[in-house]
Amino acid sequence: MNRVCLLHTVTGLPAVFADLLRAEVGPVDAVNIVDETLLRDTIEHGMLARTRRRVAAYAAFAEESGATAVLVTCSSIGEAAEQARAEVGIPIYRVDEPMAAQAVTAGGRIGVLATLAATLQPTRDLLRRTAGERGEPCKIRESVCPGAFDALRDGDASRHDEIVAAEVCRLAAEVDVLVLAQASMARVVDRLPAEQVPVPVLTSPRSGVRQLRPFATG
Repeated sequence: MNRVCLLHTVTGLPAVFADLLRAEVGPVDAVNIVDETLLRDTIEHGMLARTRRRVAAYAAFAEESGATAVLVTCSSIGEAAEQARAEVGIPIYRVDEPMAAQAVTAGGRIGVLATLAATLQPTRDLLRRTAGERGEPCKIRESVCPGAFDALRDGDASRHDEIVAAEVCRLAAEVDVLVLAQASMARVVDRLPAEQVPVPVLTSPRSGVRQLRPFATG
């Protein structure tokens, strides 16, 4: 059975991606690496040289462990994932690249929602680059859903959801497609009436994990 490695920055994600691997990829030997400090450092300081080195080191470790591919499941460190590609002999995938490709072909006006600026910027940059490579028009409208992250950090999930829902509805009226820079926001959208969200809403995990299909056994 082929081995793949998933690099996470949130402790709850291995279980989420285990389900997605079964549903979207098929039989693989999945090895999970979780390092929450990669995200914490990026939130506090931006993309650091040491973060790039550590992501490359994890990729090298995965290769030494027999992995045939690496999927980096955190959009905030996507830049480091790309730079690590030159350091190893196996593919390294960003979880959000397929989502970006879908978004730029869905319409020229793209709404991007996040609750962290550290996630918003990498997603915005990826969308602009992808649009440029494909020759697609791209006008981005964005929001960090002011106050949502603080509410969640303070344990007020209902307030977080209320803020996100309001921003989703506001942006949906102004764009052709919505991109959720953090997949955790999808549950809020799923609870909204369809008429309040009349445009496609894209998240990264499901389409991102499909990049590992060529490595499935059988």
